Amino acid sequence: MNRQAESRQPIVRPPSQAEKSLDRGFILLTRIFALAIAGILLWIALQVAIGAGPALQQFGAGFLAKSAWNPVNNDYGVLPQVYGTLVSALIGLLIAVPVGVGTAVLLSENLLPKSVRVVLVFLVELLAAIPSVVYGVWGIFVLIPLITPVGRLLNTYLGFLPIFSTPPTGPGLFPAGVILAIMTLPIITAISRDALIAVPSSLRQAAVGLGATRWETIFKVIIPAAFSGIVSAVMLALGRAMGETMAVTMLIGNSNNISGSLFAPSNTIASLLANQFSEASGLQVSALMYSALVLFILTLLVNVFAELIVLRVKRL
Repeated sequence: MNRQAESRQPIVRPPSQAEKSLDRGFILLTRIFALAIAGILLWIALQVAIGAGPALQQFGAGFLAKSAWNPVNNDYGVLPQVYGTLVSALIGLLIAVPVGVGTAVLLSENLLPKSVRVVLVFLVELLAAIPSVVYGVWGIFVLIPLITPVGRLLNTYLGFLPIFSTPPTGPGLFPAGVILAIMTLPIITAISRDALIAVPSSLRQAAVGLGATRWETIFKVIIPAAFSGIVSAVMLALGRAMGETMAVTMLIGNSNNISGSLFAPSNTIASLLANQFSEASGLQVSALMYSALVLFILTLLVNVFAELIVLRVKRL
């Protein structure tokens, strides 16, 4: 009987030399691909830095603190663009994060019928497929007319607050921030949903077994367990918001001024590059490359900061 059982067991044979060579080749190929990604990143950064060389030599770090952008006098500074990039992205995240995480919870915790969830998932994914220029056109003809009356009321009754100190005149920081919220919503929702689904079901069962309600389980167990994934989603969305060009260019007003009001026109680094690169010459090209380098470094810092947060959360 034992001999029959032993005879039924599969015979494990050592890998052949060809299989070992194939495994080594696959490992080598994946390493080459990984190094190629790092090489492309370094190559892009090097080319941008070389192009920014003349502006770096002439303006130095003062380029980040100056507000002027005057091609006639070769006087350049990128402070208003950095301000507009960060503030518009922050406005977008303040709107998109609660909506995106809430939608992810709704789609991952079976709070809706399956047929409805499938439709919602499709619609969220469809948002990511809409071209940014379509968002810009929609913002001009639909979003700004909706925001303008509300902005006038806020300016009339709360104008003593710096953020409402100017009446809306059309394009501005707030419309750009709202459109960025809509554009980053699919990223936050999709990645947060994957992170919530990946939480082991044993945690849910343990929380319910201890007497927690459904909402207590979601807010005190599931979301903390998926926090690192949610942070990654938010940081990826922030990087997308900081680099978005066409829709923001159409809605932000392209004004190189710094204002504390949400309704004042502003500018971003990406919009500056899109508007001026085609007609730039001489030192202006180098100044634009310097601006691109600043945006590159800002995006890199955002991703490094996200990784540090994720690593810190995983250690807890």
